[in-house]
Amino acid sequence: MRIMTLLISCFLLFSIHTSAQKTDKRLQKELLQMTNGFKGDIGWCIIDLKHQKGSFYNADSIFPTASIVKVPILAGIMQQIESGALQYHQKLTYKDSLLYEGEDILGSFKNNETIDLSKVIMLMLTTSDNTASLWLQSLAGTGTAINTLMEKLGLVYTRVNSRTPGRENDRTVYGWGQTTPREMATLFAMIVNRQVLSQQTSATMLKLLSRNYWDEESLSTIPAGVFVASKNGAVNASRSEVLYVNGKKTPYIFAVFTKNNQDVSWEKNNEAWQLTRRMSTYVWQYYNGK
Repeated sequence: MRIMTLLISCFLLFSIHTSAQKTDKRLQKELLQMTNGFKGDIGWCIIDLKHQKGSFYNADSIFPTASIVKVPILAGIMQQIESGALQYHQKLTYKDSLLYEGEDILGSFKNNETIDLSKVIMLMLTTSDNTASLWLQSLAGTGTAINTLMEKLGLVYTRVNSRTPGRENDRTVYGWGQTTPREMATLFAMIVNRQVLSQQTSATMLKLLSRNYWDEESLSTIPAGVFVASKNGAVNASRSEVLYVNGKKTPYIFAVFTKNNQDVSWEKNNEAWQLTRRMSTYVWQYYNGK
């Protein structure tokens, strides 16, 4: 049984990464109609994990990650923990020099206050704390080490750009990080199938990604009681989300990215946020609402 599970998991990752899934023509048609006229660039990779079918549009185009870069950073910091270089509950000492100006919780700490590494990880993923994230990026060996791990996982375009030597030009174009809808869906599939680092580490990553404070967009359309692992990313002209939804009938991955958006507002009626909520609502109903 264990060998069979491993073979199925390997097939899943191979099929996602090599574009081997079949296109669900009905789903594709509905989503294309829904997104027609969007004032910006959009791409998605939506995968029915039960039947290996889905909808794909600009799935291999590069988009800014914004805060979704924190998923590769998570992989990097968990690699350090797994190797023994760091301990999950070890005490860290916060320094004023770590501050990234904004509304972050960690940035309100006083110089020389201590905090568990596990709590810094929680702040990075749950509240998307940028001070915590940049600290963890450094502790993970910087963007250089994280990008090496992404390459080992077979991800060609998923990279950390900020504070990473040699990636200054990419940062100018994409900001903190970059990915494609298909590659981020692939990374989530690797986590779900316990194939990022060890099985236990991957399981821990999945749990950590299930505690998202930012739950008012695509995540808001999923009924309470359904397990969801997710991460959002938003800057003025880019709003993106990736979700693993463990639907009882059909588990699926929903990765939708946007860029060059004309609507750069931060209200709930932002065009990209309204669109991704509609897409998420439709996809949930399509797979699990029957």
